[in-house]
Amino acid sequence: MSKEPYGFAAWTSFIPESEIRRLLKYNVPYYFGGGKPGALPIETLAQILIDLGNEQLSEIKSGNEERVIDDFNYGPTSGKAFLRKTLAKRLIEKDDITLDSEHPENDVLITTGSQQALYAMLDTCIDQGDIILTTSPAYLGFLVPAVKLGAQIITIPTDLQGAIPEHFEAAIKCCKKELGKKPEMIYVVPDSDNPKGTTVPKNRREALFNLAMENNIIIVEDGAYREIQFREPREKPIKALDTENKYVAYLRTSSKEAAVLRIGYSVFPPKVREQINKDKGFLDLCSPTIVQRMLDAYYRLHIDKVLPSALKTYEKRADTMRKAIDDTFPAGNRTDPTGGFFIWWESEDKDFDAKQFLEQEALPNDIIYVPGVAFYPLMGLSYLPEREELVPVERSLNTMRISYSYTSSEVIDIGIRKLGGLLSDQLA
Repeated sequence: MSKEPYGFAAWTSFIPESEIRRLLKYNVPYYFGGGKPGALPIETLAQILIDLGNEQLSEIKSGNEERVIDDFNYGPTSGKAFLRKTLAKRLIEKDDITLDSEHPENDVLITTGSQQALYAMLDTCIDQGDIILTTSPAYLGFLVPAVKLGAQIITIPTDLQGAIPEHFEAAIKCCKKELGKKPEMIYVVPDSDNPKGTTVPKNRREALFNLAMENNIIIVEDGAYREIQFREPREKPIKALDTENKYVAYLRTSSKEAAVLRIGYSVFPPKVREQINKDKGFLDLCSPTIVQRMLDAYYRLHIDKVLPSALKTYEKRADTMRKAIDDTFPAGNRTDPTGGFFIWWESEDKDFDAKQFLEQEALPNDIIYVPGVAFYPLMGLSYLPEREELVPVERSLNTMRISYSYTSSEVIDIGIRKLGGLLSDQLA
């Protein structure tokens, strides 16, 4: 038999399919898996499409075909100026972000989803063996590309308030002592993080920023759930402290607050932005102009009118899930999200395997969640505060991420109580 005329890159042999992508193929009544937004302003989005189409037809009738062709054509890699201006204004007014005083839109970069911004950030800033500090657990959409691109991940324990700056500081010292170099990057999701749903308080945000300045480390602040906060007051982003635009890369996405239209918007330090824009040109040339037109209308005219209703829906779903967990789950601990899409549950039984339970018990009973083990790196190190040292990466098998974003409160109540009964039978 002849040899295949092609081979694969080395990473394909050790990096499996995303657990969340894998679970999306299941169509079950009790879906608590991927963080799919389920309270979307679909009437508003439909009306935007109608208005945009009517506007284009009018332009065509008036002989302005070139203007309409532009909506369906290639655009600048960095994104259309009209959308960048709209988003820059919102970042300044809503999040107190410091942008260029004359042309704030120049500091905003459009990407095809914030996932592209994450990948490009790693691709342009990380070489083989460079160290990245992040929380334990952490968003797998960051962990997997980081490992794929050769980073050395070091995970830092968290609590019910998310990232603990003192542990990050101690881990930096360990890196210098045990590995002979400092980390290049810190990755955090301060607002209702994925997967735990925790929100970092003000004093910790300030401490993380000061730590980055003192050690000359860039923070990648993932603000994916910044708009999905249903309790006030909201803490300012870490990026708001970075008035010189030097230490924090701030990543945002329209996917949670509008729809999964694959548009991200980010603020990077100038030299970083230049390189990421170059990398984006290699990845996709540009993001779709027509989608940028849609989102420009959404952010200018609609978001503050329709988002409050969505937030009430998400809060009700989160409250329903909290109560059902507390009523029916066996001994364990859960997080108490003030926004976002997820609750994290950990069994008191350290021998419980949530992934095995998913396959053997939950899926056959039409229930999906994401096993917590998916949110730990495939390889790397963990910082252990009690021993003040780095050890091979530790993963918690007895954990699960349960999403309340997509399913109605009524279905959540039934499904979570059903899951609680299965868990109680298993762990009795």
